[in-house]
Amino acid sequence: MGSEQALEQVEYKIGDILGLGKDHLVFSYKSVNEVTQLDIITFNPRHSQSFLFHSVKALDKLEAANKVLEYVSKHYQKEDSYTLQWIKIGEQNLHTSYFRAKNIYEVLDKFYFERDVNSYRIYSISLNPLS
Repeated sequence: MGSEQALEQVEYKIGDILGLGKDHLVFSYKSVNEVTQLDIITFNPRHSQSFLFHSVKALDKLEAANKVLEYVSKHYQKEDSYTLQWIKIGEQNLHTSYFRAKNIYEVLDKFYFERDVNSYRIYSISLNPLS
């Protein structure tokens, strides 16, 4: 099996575990100084916004994807769940988004990933009760 096929299989497994198809999950690979960074981005069609799901660094794409697969398989469900209510400045609709993160700062990093902090207003962030 070629490395591209192996990469596609790992990406598919990640989406399968998360219950997200290719329309809702973006694998963004960037290489800088022989280090590959993978940013997994989720897309919500309800409000047409995307958020950072998780980010890792590795030696190549396949290693990065495997690190994310390990994260979603073993660690993701153990992180705290947060609810964030927000609005895009100039719009009327209040939106609710859900994040898993180690702490509230990581929630904010995921929410504001590659967006202008002055274009959104956050109304509340709450830690969800343990289920």
